[in-house]
Amino acid sequence: MSRIAARFAQLRAAGRAGLVTYLSCGDPDRVTFEKILAHLPKAGADLIEIGMPFSDPMADGPAIQAASLRALKSGMTLAKTLDVLRRFRKADRDTPVILMGYYNPIYRYGVPRFLKDAKAAGCDGLIVVDLPPEHDDELCLPARQAGIDFVRLATPTSDDKRLPVILTNAGGFLYYVAIAGITGTKSARAEVVAAAVARLRRHTALPIAVGFGIRTPAQAVKVARVADAAVIGSALVETIAKNLDKRGKAKATLLPAVLKDVAALASGVRKARPRPRNQARAAQ
Repeated sequence: MSRIAARFAQLRAAGRAGLVTYLSCGDPDRVTFEKILAHLPKAGADLIEIGMPFSDPMADGPAIQAASLRALKSGMTLAKTLDVLRRFRKADRDTPVILMGYYNPIYRYGVPRFLKDAKAAGCDGLIVVDLPPEHDDELCLPARQAGIDFVRLATPTSDDKRLPVILTNAGGFLYYVAIAGITGTKSARAEVVAAAVARLRRHTALPIAVGFGIRTPAQAVKVARVADAAVIGSALVETIAKNLDKRGKAKATLLPAVLKDVAALASGVRKARPRPRNQARAAQ
């Protein structure tokens, strides 16, 4: 069983949804990022998305665009991103890690080489937002053959005709983009998300994670009541930006501020659903 499948099985057994955190690798610098990454699981992240910095992140809003540029300015590359993951895996063998980004850096790196190196580094899944199912031969199918889940995105405009195409080679979980637009700009209403998740469940048995537009613990709670995971990225990236000095360097407040936010989000997600009676008795 893959780490992603194992983690969602654990979450189902616990009767709760998971928290997925996103940060751009190397933001604001490699040393600070590695410290954040190492502490995310203890702070409450159940799965971790690591953004592969790219100069033209078209699906991302201003916050993540700025984070990607900070990471690139600090010297982050795709090869260094894989090395960061490799170092993380030396201490954490259990937390699923998904690399998220765009195809251009992977193409330049070389697909066979990238998949080999990513698997060796401990990558569990890929989210590549600009590769539709019509181009599965490019990366999706080779990734599956390499033992890496290819996580697909569904959006509010993915109708019942399109969804089976999206899901054909999907793995790990289905990432539902709750808003039409870029990250971090607006939020979907809870009832709209609930209806969308219910519709998606009619098409797939994969766990469903909901992201784009989730910024607060209260919003995460509402998502966690209906979905299998809540994904938070822009809000955490903005916390990093708020804790930089005038030179763009990390303040001493940065690490505790990010971890405090993650802990608050995790607490909300974990309390979103009433505990099954047998679990409540076991805890007594």
